[in-house]
Amino acid sequence: MENVDVLLGLQWGDEGKGKVVDVLTPQYDIIARFQGGPNAGHTLEFEGEKYVVRSVPSGIFQGNKTNLIGNGVVLDPVLFRKEVEDLKKSGHNPRERLRISRKAHLILPTLRMLDAANENRRGDRKIGTTGRGIGPTYTEKVARQGIRVGDIESPSFRDQYNKVRENHLQRLKDLGYEVKNLEDNEAEFFEAIEYLKGFTLVDSEYVVNDAIRSGRKVLAEGAQGSLLDIDFGSYPFVTSSNTIAAGASIGLGVAPRHIGKVYGIFKAYCTRVGEGPFPTELTDKTGKLLAERGHEFGAVTGRPRRCGWLDLVALRYSIMLNGVTDLIITKSDVLDTLAEIKVCRAYKVNGEETDQVPYSMEEKIEPIYDTLTGWKTDLTAIKSEEEFPEAFRLYIDYLEKALQTPITVVSVGPDRSQTIFRG
Repeated sequence: MENVDVLLGLQWGDEGKGKVVDVLTPQYDIIARFQGGPNAGHTLEFEGEKYVVRSVPSGIFQGNKTNLIGNGVVLDPVLFRKEVEDLKKSGHNPRERLRISRKAHLILPTLRMLDAANENRRGDRKIGTTGRGIGPTYTEKVARQGIRVGDIESPSFRDQYNKVRENHLQRLKDLGYEVKNLEDNEAEFFEAIEYLKGFTLVDSEYVVNDAIRSGRKVLAEGAQGSLLDIDFGSYPFVTSSNTIAAGASIGLGVAPRHIGKVYGIFKAYCTRVGEGPFPTELTDKTGKLLAERGHEFGAVTGRPRRCGWLDLVALRYSIMLNGVTDLIITKSDVLDTLAEIKVCRAYKVNGEETDQVPYSMEEKIEPIYDTLTGWKTDLTAIKSEEEFPEAFRLYIDYLEKALQTPITVVSVGPDRSQTIFRG
């Protein structure tokens, strides 16, 4: 039974996953986040409104679907509370449709401080984290010292928290970090813990596998992008979880044999937030144009995104790692005004051409480009594939041949209505 489909990003995040999950949700019974934390903001637009979800799955806006925060996610109770209250103000109340895994780990106030202290200590070698405690929380998880959502149901939760807190404070002292406003932060944290208790906490592996056995369909929603995967991304400039399709098995407790389709989302160009290698980055007027037309600022952090041409070497790598069955291209409309569009088909590393991502992307990589003719047409009002301008059709054909994977969905704007299904 292949009842679990996976949807994830193939680049460095910000590919438009939230919108596509929202569009696909009617086909599924459960929408489940399987990794990441509140550093991952998914933006959705419909009916003239704009929403940003961080920990809540992007299927929360569509009908009576169950939305699940899986065990692979790290959850900040304070930010979660704010996110839910913001959704309620906009007319959406997720409480009835949301389930939270007891095995998801909690982000504590002191872990956010450790995130800042660790970044300060790195100096010029900063990773460029969002400072939200994601990395330290996953570190605690692997070190078997973490606190999980299910622990809040225990009468000894405060004692467990205090023990971990003292350990963190000692480490902060050793790092020379000045602890400020901890009491205020903890008061807010424990208020949010009480709020979290009002939600349905579940053993999510049973929820998902019971759904599979009963023939219901699950969509596993990834966060960040494949090139930020802790094992296969541009290490050390990566996130702290497995962002590729295999992460869905661990982040939800699903056997690999239950995975069916893998939807891989990519932009018609590349972006990256924070530090790290970016072979096709553009720092000229074209890069600035992409940033302006694409509104390239982080949905959660507000940080500007670096922009560059589409990188097929990295994209083929992500497709291979994820076993992508269906490609989804977003933001083609951002390229509407360009007479020529470049696509990186190979790298030159140490004078030799290669179609493989090198062990370290920090090596000097010279991108080798193909140049395609731009379509110079506004795509945002197009409603069907038949309306594609010829140059855009040729662009899609070029990509499908180069990637050897079908592009089944084309997004031509941020609204859920600006989505074209092919084939």
